[in-house]
Amino acid sequence: MSSQIVNQAQKVLDVEAQSILSLKNRVDENFVKAVQMIAATKGKLICTGIGKSGQIARKMASTFSSTGTPAVYVHPSESSHGDLGVIAQNDVILALSYGGSAELGPIIQYATRKNIPLIGMTGNKSSVLAKSAQIVIDVFVPEEACPLGLAPTASTTASLAMGDALAMSVLTVKGFSPEDFAEFHPGGSLGFRLLTRVTDLMHSGDALPVVQLGTPVKEVLSIMTHKDVRGSAGVVNENGELVGVITDGDIRRRLEKNLNPLDGTAKDIMNNHPRTIDGSELAEKALFMMEQFRIQMLFVLDQSSPTPKKPIGILIFQDLIKAKIR
Repeated sequence: MSSQIVNQAQKVLDVEAQSILSLKNRVDENFVKAVQMIAATKGKLICTGIGKSGQIARKMASTFSSTGTPAVYVHPSESSHGDLGVIAQNDVILALSYGGSAELGPIIQYATRKNIPLIGMTGNKSSVLAKSAQIVIDVFVPEEACPLGLAPTASTTASLAMGDALAMSVLTVKGFSPEDFAEFHPGGSLGFRLLTRVTDLMHSGDALPVVQLGTPVKEVLSIMTHKDVRGSAGVVNENGELVGVITDGDIRRRLEKNLNPLDGTAKDIMNNHPRTIDGSELAEKALFMMEQFRIQMLFVLDQSSPTPKKPIGILIFQDLIKAKIR
């Protein structure tokens, strides 16, 4: 019995995967025209469909809205009871119906009367929807994944995938950025991650461990121990510009190799290639840099200021983890 279940599940996945892959050849001139039409609209995108197609249309409206294209779902049956008023002259309608359902009639007729652009997404190119639409996106699948051949499965999966392809293509054409995305998703961890800048999490002012080139090693150790940010210090020149960094690792190596480890100055033990980041960068980028270079901290600069090499803060790996940037 268990093997029968596994075989059936695997067959469903195979059928649906092949259905999606078959759509690649349908990304054609009509698809490009649909992307251009949606990207250029001055109004909303009206997504509509009934039954399973209606559920896919709802999801598509949500995806478009969250990626820079205002979109709403209009139920075909409700449309003829007043909801047609939602559709404005400068909108575009995206109607989904695998078989080209006649229940889309009121919306199709309204679009025709008002000369509102209609994009049809269907698996039946001879349907009323296909014949009424200015642009037709073909989502035909050779078979459903349902063993009875009845329940919409592969067809709805194909429609959903084509809708995502459409939305992501419009996003690209419009130049929608991660910052734009964050504006539409301010709540929760996603919004926090996309909106949090380096300056929001860095340590600055008295907490910033900075020493001069000529600071004695003993004093450097004291600063690295007693500052709020422990285990590192930035080294600056006479102009206050960051020229080096000292970490716990530098101190340990000096203790191993030098008979008088407390002799000398910061210049003698510093690494003169400090890793830095601009304060305006996303905190997520700082986390990526720390992981890439396997370091625990970054000194923060304000590269738009008159003193672009002067440190304004320090960012610690553990602070990024505590802030749940990932």
